[in-house]
Amino acid sequence: MLAFIVKRLIQSMLILLGVTFITFALLYLLPADPVRQIAGRSATPETVANIRAQLGLDQPFVVQYLRYLGNLVQGDLGRSYLQKTEVSALIASRLPASLLLMLGAIVCELVLGITMGVIAALRRGTSTDNALMMVSFVGVSAPQFVVGLLMLYVFAVQLQWFPIGGYGTISHMVLPSVTLGILGAGWYSRMMRSSMIDVLRQDFIRTARAKGLGRMRVLLRHALPNAILPIIAMIGIDVGIFMSGIVVVESVFGWPGIGQLAWQAIQRVDIPIIMGVTLVSACAIVIGNLVADIASLFADPRIKVR
Repeated sequence: MLAFIVKRLIQSMLILLGVTFITFALLYLLPADPVRQIAGRSATPETVANIRAQLGLDQPFVVQYLRYLGNLVQGDLGRSYLQKTEVSALIASRLPASLLLMLGAIVCELVLGITMGVIAALRRGTSTDNALMMVSFVGVSAPQFVVGLLMLYVFAVQLQWFPIGGYGTISHMVLPSVTLGILGAGWYSRMMRSSMIDVLRQDFIRTARAKGLGRMRVLLRHALPNAILPIIAMIGIDVGIFMSGIVVVESVFGWPGIGQLAWQAIQRVDIPIIMGVTLVSACAIVIGNLVADIASLFADPRIKVR
């Protein structure tokens, strides 16, 4: 197990290094000039050149990238061009809100997806099964910004069950969590249905039923723990999906997380913030996949470590 974890950590470091290089290269080739954003439209060419030299943006790509890596090793993510604040401080102030939203979305997608998948498997071929799979298809296909706006209109504006936006209470968290979790719930329900149908056909399920065990006991104690294994492996991948969708959801609901911070930075071409948020997101994806792999090993001893 220790060798497996060390191997995965080395792979993760290489992945993160690749992420920094690709992101830095794309931002270097970006047509938009961050110096113009800082200096303003009325700035003279001399002022623009001075700012570019102060930020080190007049240096070749290799020099800029190596300097960034050197600062990164020391834990320095740089300073925001426009806010004049350390990027690490900005991310640290926004990260708890995003992690809280992500936790709520994971709970939402697991509850909805597993419940729908199990019911659909038990009612296979019926109208209930067809209806649930149709709902899951809509959840997977619908754009998150459309789902978010519909959630706001129905449950916040018309029914007034939840606040329109903001942050601070559980009621503020419900709508963005459900919006972010609907996509995963659609995938999980379809996957759970297929996995549950396959498990219910296994010999050990027939043996458990032959011993006289009740239906719920067979389902909860024997079928569900085995059928849920693919779901556990998918949770780590979902972190990446959340990191991509969280920008839209946080913007729609006014949620003060790193997604909203990234969107503001993209609009202003604030490269240090974009790099910092991308790196933190990549770290979250890597850690999520590592935790999911380890959890799968504990959940199913039959899985061999390589």
